[in-house]
Amino acid sequence: MKSKDLKFGIIGSGSWATAIIKIISENINNINWYVRKNENVEFIKKNKHNKNYLSSVNLKTKKLNISSDINEVCKNSDVLIFAVPSKYIQSELKKIEIDFSKKIIITAIKGIVPESNLLFSEHLAKNYKISSNNIAVISGPCHAEEVGMEKLSYLTMASSNIKRFKNISYAFICKYINVNISEDIIGIEYSSMLKNIYALAIGISNGLGYGDNFQSVLMSNSIREMKYFISKRDKKDREINNSVYLGDLLVTGYSAFSRNRMFGNMIGKGYSVRAAQSEMKMVAEGYIATKKAFYLNKKNKAKTPILNAVYKILYEKKSSRKIFKQLSDIIN
Repeated sequence: MKSKDLKFGIIGSGSWATAIIKIISENINNINWYVRKNENVEFIKKNKHNKNYLSSVNLKTKKLNISSDINEVCKNSDVLIFAVPSKYIQSELKKIEIDFSKKIIITAIKGIVPESNLLFSEHLAKNYKISSNNIAVISGPCHAEEVGMEKLSYLTMASSNIKRFKNISYAFICKYINVNISEDIIGIEYSSMLKNIYALAIGISNGLGYGDNFQSVLMSNSIREMKYFISKRDKKDREINNSVYLGDLLVTGYSAFSRNRMFGNMIGKGYSVRAAQSEMKMVAEGYIATKKAFYLNKKNKAKTPILNAVYKILYEKKSSRKIFKQLSDIIN
C-alpha cells in the first residue's frame, strides 16, 4: 500500500507534533490527531492553528480528524506517530485500551521512557509485543519552528524494515523536507537523547560567559563522546558525522530555537533547576535525559566527562563555574 493511502495518526500536540502535522498534511489527506485537551481540539478546529505551539502556522484542518480520545485515533489509523515528551509517554500509553501491536509505529520521541529506562522502540517491543519490523524512528536537524517557516530541513527515518519505511517516508517528503533512510534505529534514538544533554552543556558554557572558541571545542568533544556512549550500547558501524547525528547535535547546541540550550544558558547564569523550568513553557528533554544517560553509563563505562559534568551541576548541585573549569582542563 502506498503511503498516501495509509491513515496516519499523530499522538501529541506540542511543537514537534504540530510540525509533523504540517509536514505530512502536504501529502496525506486523512490524518487523525490526538490532542489531549478537548478545549484545544475545539480551538484548532475553529481557528485552524494550535494556540499553544507554532501558533503562526495555518493547519489544513479539512485533512485532520482531531480528537481528545486516544483510542479513537489509534483505532482509525494504520500508522501511529508518537511525538510527546518522553516523561509523559507512559501515561499516554496507559490510556490506550485497544490492541495496537499490529500497527505501524514511528517514534519521534527524543529520550528514554523513564519508567523502564528503555528507548521507546525497546519499550514497545518488550511491553507491547510490537515487532521491530513495524517500528521506525524519525529524527534529524529539524527544528519545529523552521518547519513552520518552511525552511529546508532534513530528516532521517530508521528501521530494520527498510522496504516498508522507504515507502512510508514519502509521506514526509515535500518542498521543504528531505528524508534519508537508515537501519540504525538504536543509534539514532540514543543520539536524539544525547544531543539534548550536550546542547544543555553548550548552554551552560554560554551562560558562564565562555565564547565561541571554547564552545566549538566543547561541541567537537561532544560528538566524540556521543560516539563512545552509543558504541557501548550498540556495536553497529555508523558514520557519526552524518546529519542525523552531528547535524542534529549542532543545530540543538547552537540554535536560538533550542530549548535545551536555553535551559542550560539559564543554569550557567545562576538559575536553579526549578527556576529555569518555571521560566520555560516547553520541556527541556536534556534535564531528564542527563540522569538516565548517567546511570545507563555506569554499566557501559564509556568515557563521558561532559555528561558527568552536566549531571553534577543539575543533580548534585555543584557549582557550574567550578565544574566547567575542571572540564576545560581535560577536553581538547
